[in-house]
Amino acid sequence: MKRSAAEIIREYGPFPGVDEVHGVTYDGQRVWLAAGDKLNALDPASGQTLQSIDVPAHAGTAFDGQYLFQIAEDRIQKIDPATGRVLATIPAPGGGADSGLAWAEGTLWVGQYREKKIHQIDPETGAILRTIQSNRFVTGVTWVDGALWHGTWEGDESGLMRIDPETGDVLERLEMPAGTIVSGLESDGGDQFFCGGGNSGKVRAVRRPKADAAAGERRRPADVSSDT
Repeated sequence: MKRSAAEIIREYGPFPGVDEVHGVTYDGQRVWLAAGDKLNALDPASGQTLQSIDVPAHAGTAFDGQYLFQIAEDRIQKIDPATGRVLATIPAPGGGADSGLAWAEGTLWVGQYREKKIHQIDPETGAILRTIQSNRFVTGVTWVDGALWHGTWEGDESGLMRIDPETGDVLERLEMPAGTIVSGLESDGGDQFFCGGGNSGKVRAVRRPKADAAAGERRRPADVSSDT
Protein backbone atom coordinates (compact mmCIF):
# COMPACT_ATOMS: atom_id res chain seq x y z
CA MET A 1 0.00 0.00 0.00
CA LYS A 2 1.21 3.45 -0.93
CA ARG A 3 0.96 5.90 1.99
CA SER A 4 1.53 9.66 1.90
CA ALA A 5 0.44 12.87 3.60
CA ALA A 6 -2.67 14.50 2.17
CA GLU A 7 -2.00 17.86 0.56
CA ILE A 8 -4.73 20.27 1.66
CA ILE A 9 -5.07 22.90 -1.07
CA ARG A 10 -7.74 25.08 0.51
CA GLU A 11 -10.15 25.30 3.43
CA TYR A 12 -13.68 26.69 3.20
CA GLY A 13 -15.67 27.84 6.21
CA PRO A 14 -16.74 27.55 8.91
CA PHE A 15 -20.05 28.85 7.59
CA PRO A 16 -22.70 30.83 9.50
CA GLY A 17 -25.32 28.51 10.99
CA VAL A 18 -23.41 25.35 10.06
CA ASP A 19 -22.24 23.31 13.06
CA GLU A 20 -21.29 20.17 11.14
CA VAL A 21 -20.58 19.19 7.55
CA HIS A 22 -21.70 15.69 6.62
CA GLY A 23 -21.91 14.71 2.94
CA VAL A 24 -20.42 16.69 0.07
CA THR A 25 -20.92 16.51 -3.69
CA TYR A 26 -19.98 18.55 -6.75
CA ASP A 27 -22.26 19.48 -9.65
CA GLY A 28 -19.52 20.76 -11.95
CA GLN A 29 -19.80 24.32 -10.68
CA ARG A 30 -20.83 24.24 -7.03
CA VAL A 31 -19.92 22.15 -4.02
CA TRP A 32 -23.00 21.00 -2.11
CA LEU A 33 -22.58 20.31 1.59
CA ALA A 34 -25.01 18.57 3.93
CA ALA A 35 -25.42 20.59 7.12
CA GLY A 36 -27.97 18.65 9.18
CA ASP A 37 -31.17 20.50 8.34
CA LYS A 38 -30.18 21.97 4.99
CA LEU A 39 -28.06 21.61 1.86
CA ASN A 40 -25.80 24.54 1.03
CA ALA A 41 -24.25 25.24 -2.39
CA LEU A 42 -20.73 26.66 -2.21
CA ASP A 43 -18.82 28.47 -4.94
CA PRO A 44 -15.36 26.81 -4.77
CA ALA A 45 -13.71 29.83 -6.41
CA SER A 46 -14.97 32.52 -4.03
CA GLY A 47 -15.90 30.39 -1.01
CA GLN A 48 -19.31 32.06 -0.88
CA THR A 49 -22.58 30.23 -0.18
CA LEU A 50 -24.83 30.63 -3.24
CA GLN A 51 -27.96 28.68 -2.31
CA SER A 52 -29.57 26.74 0.54
CA ILE A 53 -32.26 24.06 0.42
CA ASP A 54 -34.21 23.23 3.56
CA VAL A 55 -34.11 19.44 3.63
CA PRO A 56 -32.86 16.89 6.20
CA ALA A 57 -29.19 16.29 5.37
CA HIS A 58 -27.69 13.91 7.92
CA ALA A 59 -25.04 12.03 5.93
CA GLY A 60 -23.88 11.46 2.34
CA THR A 61 -24.77 13.58 -0.68
CA ALA A 62 -24.52 12.75 -4.41
CA PHE A 63 -25.27 14.32 -7.81
CA ASP A 64 -26.24 12.37 -10.93
CA GLY A 65 -25.77 15.18 -13.44
CA GLN A 66 -29.27 16.57 -12.89
CA TYR A 67 -30.53 15.74 -9.41
CA LEU A 68 -29.15 15.65 -5.88
CA PHE A 69 -29.44 12.58 -3.65
CA GLN A 70 -29.30 13.07 0.10
CA ILE A 71 -29.28 10.62 3.00
CA ALA A 72 -31.84 11.66 5.62
CA GLU A 73 -31.91 9.27 8.58
CA ASP A 74 -33.02 5.89 7.14
CA ARG A 75 -33.88 7.05 3.62
CA ILE A 76 -32.33 8.61 0.52
CA GLN A 77 -34.15 11.56 -1.02
CA LYS A 78 -33.91 12.62 -4.67
CA ILE A 79 -33.98 16.42 -4.86
CA ASP A 80 -34.37 18.94 -7.67
CA PRO A 81 -31.58 21.48 -6.96
CA ALA A 82 -33.40 24.23 -8.86
CA THR A 83 -36.58 24.09 -6.75
CA GLY A 84 -35.50 22.19 -3.63
CA ARG A 85 -38.41 19.82 -4.16
CA VAL A 86 -38.10 16.19 -3.03
CA LEU A 87 -39.02 14.10 -6.08
CA ALA A 88 -38.64 10.56 -4.72
CA THR A 89 -37.53 8.60 -1.67
CA ILE A 90 -35.92 5.16 -1.36
CA PRO A 91 -34.79 3.24 1.74
CA ALA A 92 -31.14 3.54 2.71
CA PRO A 93 -29.44 0.13 2.97
CA GLY A 94 -28.12 0.75 6.49
CA GLY A 95 -31.48 1.76 7.90
CA GLY A 96 -30.05 4.92 9.44
CA ALA A 97 -26.45 3.75 9.90
CA ASP A 98 -25.35 5.02 6.48
CA SER A 99 -22.47 7.40 5.84
CA GLY A 100 -21.16 8.38 2.38
CA LEU A 101 -23.03 8.56 -0.91
CA ALA A 102 -21.79 8.69 -4.50
CA TRP A 103 -23.16 8.38 -8.03
CA ALA A 104 -21.33 6.31 -10.66
CA GLU A 105 -22.30 4.27 -13.71
CA GLY A 106 -26.02 4.92 -13.23
CA THR A 107 -26.19 3.68 -9.64
CA LEU A 108 -25.73 4.96 -6.09
CA TRP A 109 -22.89 3.81 -3.83
CA VAL A 110 -23.58 4.02 -0.09
CA GLY A 111 -21.02 3.81 2.69
CA GLN A 112 -21.65 1.99 5.98
CA TYR A 113 -19.39 3.47 8.62
CA ARG A 114 -18.93 0.83 11.31
CA GLU A 115 -19.66 -2.12 9.02
CA LYS A 116 -16.74 -0.98 6.78
CA LYS A 117 -18.86 -1.61 3.69
CA ILE A 118 -19.85 0.15 0.48
CA HIS A 119 -23.12 -0.92 -1.14
CA GLN A 120 -24.01 -0.36 -4.78
CA ILE A 121 -27.78 0.19 -4.91
CA ASP A 122 -30.52 0.70 -7.48
CA PRO A 123 -31.42 4.42 -7.41
CA GLU A 124 -35.07 3.68 -8.19
CA THR A 125 -35.76 0.99 -5.59
CA GLY A 126 -32.87 1.00 -3.10
CA ALA A 127 -32.18 -2.68 -3.80
CA ILE A 128 -28.59 -3.70 -3.01
CA LEU A 129 -26.80 -4.82 -6.19
CA ARG A 130 -23.41 -5.67 -4.68
CA THR A 131 -21.30 -4.98 -1.62
CA ILE A 132 -17.62 -4.08 -1.28
CA GLN A 133 -15.94 -4.81 2.06
CA SER A 134 -13.24 -2.38 3.18
CA ASN A 135 -10.93 -2.93 6.14
CA ARG A 136 -11.41 0.59 7.51
CA PHE A 137 -14.40 2.58 8.73
CA VAL A 138 -16.15 4.19 5.75
CA THR A 139 -17.26 7.83 5.69
CA GLY A 140 -17.53 9.56 2.29
CA VAL A 141 -17.38 7.63 -0.99
CA THR A 142 -16.42 8.71 -4.52
CA TRP A 143 -15.51 7.20 -7.89
CA VAL A 144 -13.14 9.09 -10.19
CA ASP A 145 -11.66 7.80 -13.46
CA GLY A 146 -12.66 4.26 -12.49
CA ALA A 147 -10.92 4.40 -9.10
CA LEU A 148 -12.89 3.93 -5.86
CA TRP A 149 -11.96 6.15 -2.91
CA HIS A 150 -13.51 6.44 0.50
CA GLY A 151 -12.91 8.57 3.56
CA THR A 152 -12.08 6.98 6.89
CA TRP A 153 -12.18 8.32 10.43
CA GLU A 154 -11.21 6.53 13.63
CA GLY A 155 -10.44 8.52 16.76
CA ASP A 156 -8.00 11.27 15.84
CA GLU A 157 -6.95 9.54 12.61
CA SER A 158 -8.61 10.30 9.30
CA GLY A 159 -7.66 9.92 5.67
CA LEU A 160 -8.59 9.06 2.10
CA MET A 161 -8.29 5.47 0.91
CA ARG A 162 -8.16 4.14 -2.63
CA ILE A 163 -9.38 0.55 -2.51
CA ASP A 164 -9.58 -2.36 -4.90
CA PRO A 165 -13.33 -2.68 -5.67
CA GLU A 166 -13.00 -6.45 -6.11
CA THR A 167 -11.12 -7.32 -2.92
CA GLY A 168 -11.51 -4.24 -0.70
CA ASP A 169 -7.72 -4.13 -0.29
CA VAL A 170 -6.30 -0.68 0.40
CA LEU A 171 -4.11 0.39 -2.52
CA GLU A 172 -3.29 3.91 -1.39
CA ARG A 173 -3.86 6.07 1.68
CA LEU A 174 -3.62 9.84 2.05
CA GLU A 175 -3.16 10.71 5.73
CA MET A 176 -4.95 13.83 6.95
CA PRO A 177 -3.32 15.88 9.74
CA ALA A 178 -4.13 14.61 13.26
CA GLY A 179 -7.53 15.78 14.43
CA THR A 180 -8.69 16.62 10.88
CA ILE A 181 -11.90 14.75 10.13
CA VAL A 182 -13.09 13.47 6.74
CA SER A 183 -16.88 13.14 7.03
CA GLY A 184 -17.78 13.34 3.34
CA LEU A 185 -15.87 12.91 0.09
CA GLU A 186 -16.31 13.89 -3.56
CA SER A 187 -13.97 14.27 -6.52
CA ASP A 188 -14.21 17.27 -8.81
CA GLY A 189 -13.47 14.89 -11.69
CA GLY A 190 -9.97 16.33 -11.96
CA ASP A 191 -7.08 16.84 -9.59
CA GLN A 192 -8.81 17.42 -6.27
CA PHE A 193 -11.19 15.98 -3.71
CA PHE A 194 -13.66 17.93 -1.61
CA CYS A 195 -13.82 16.65 1.97
CA GLY A 196 -16.43 17.36 4.61
CA GLY A 197 -14.83 18.39 7.87
CA GLY A 198 -17.35 17.06 10.39
CA ASN A 199 -17.78 19.21 13.48
CA SER A 200 -15.16 21.71 12.30
CA GLY A 201 -17.89 23.08 10.03
CA LYS A 202 -15.37 23.24 7.17
CA VAL A 203 -14.90 21.80 3.71
CA ARG A 204 -11.35 21.05 2.60
CA ALA A 205 -9.95 20.61 -0.90
CA VAL A 206 -7.27 17.88 -1.07
CA ARG A 207 -5.02 17.25 -4.05
CA ARG A 208 -5.64 13.95 -5.84
CA PRO A 209 -2.47 11.94 -6.57
CA LYS A 210 -1.61 11.99 -10.28
CA ALA A 211 -0.67 8.32 -10.39
CA ASP A 212 -4.21 7.40 -9.37
CA ALA A 213 -5.68 8.39 -12.74
CA ALA A 214 -3.75 5.80 -14.74
CA ALA A 215 -4.48 3.07 -12.19
CA GLY A 216 -8.15 3.90 -12.05
CA GLU A 217 -8.70 3.77 -15.81
CA ARG A 218 -7.95 0.06 -15.69
CA ARG A 219 -10.91 -0.66 -13.44
CA ARG A 220 -14.26 1.04 -13.95
CA PRO A 221 -17.35 0.26 -11.85
CA ALA A 222 -19.14 -1.46 -14.74
CA ASP A 223 -16.24 -3.90 -15.13
CA VAL A 224 -16.47 -5.25 -11.59
CA SER A 225 -18.48 -8.44 -11.16
CA SER A 226 -21.17 -8.70 -8.49
CA ASP A 227 -20.26 -10.33 -5.19
CA THR A 228 -23.67 -10.24 -3.48
